[in-house]
Amino acid sequence: MSLTKELTKYWEDQCKEITQNKSNWIAHKKQFHKKRGSNVPHITGLGTLIRRMHMERKELRVNYLLRATFLVKQGSFFYHEEQVNEHEALFYKGKFIEDKLIKKIRDDGHLALDNKRYDWIETVKNDRFVYDRRAAVNYAERWWDDYNPAFKHFDVDCTNFVSQALYAGGAPMRGYPNRSKGWWYHNNTWSYSWAVAHSLRWYLSGSTQGLRGKELDDPTQLLPGDIICYDFEGDGKWDHNTIVVMKDQQGMPLVNAHTNNSRHRYWSYEDSYAWTPKCQYKFFRIGD
Repeated sequence: MSLTKELTKYWEDQCKEITQNKSNWIAHKKQFHKKRGSNVPHITGLGTLIRRMHMERKELRVNYLLRATFLVKQGSFFYHEEQVNEHEALFYKGKFIEDKLIKKIRDDGHLALDNKRYDWIETVKNDRFVYDRRAAVNYAERWWDDYNPAFKHFDVDCTNFVSQALYAGGAPMRGYPNRSKGWWYHNNTWSYSWAVAHSLRWYLSGSTQGLRGKELDDPTQLLPGDIICYDFEGDGKWDHNTIVVMKDQQGMPLVNAHTNNSRHRYWSYEDSYAWTPKCQYKFFRIGD
């Protein structure tokens, strides 16, 4: 049997199983939707080979991206959720042995900031901008599983992606060239608030000019184009950001995100390996 057929059979079997194993994220996703009262009547998948590594003793390790599309049903309301994850499969003498999920680091640690709040505000002004929510959402829909060559692609790309969508919606940059000030991207350099989840969270709540966020109490208050920030472990270190692109039948936000690229994902992220019961959220209304 070919490697492709072996992996296809493996995932067909996995999708039928009831499991708590989060590495089988497709079955876990089905359980998550069932828990919140939705049904997933159909799933399609597409695998893309990244690399093959021939090891000793006739072992072969194959890294691939698995893109799954879930048809989600809420009463008479249907929508598609999509997610991409990287996997590594092990074969021995051409026989499939095991498959594991490659977990990305869960925050923007490549810039290694501590947990304190930084002084992002340069001057106190009341500058306003007109936020084009449709343009921001269209950008998030266009690039959710791709990377705009006009910007750097980070291994942990969630905040960079959200910042690009905000910029597409008309959010003005400011602060260049001080990386600890403002929110900006210029000549392949960027402010911490552009690319670091923790930093953007504090920028949105602290900015008084240009791009800023109004904190909301409940996710149902969010509109397409608004932002959600996540502290998965409730330790004061903000790990992840997403952009709202639509609402489900119950008025709950569905979000797009990078790193583990996702489209129309349920806002709470309880189906994520990084989520814990201590997870804290910040909901930000962008613009006026």
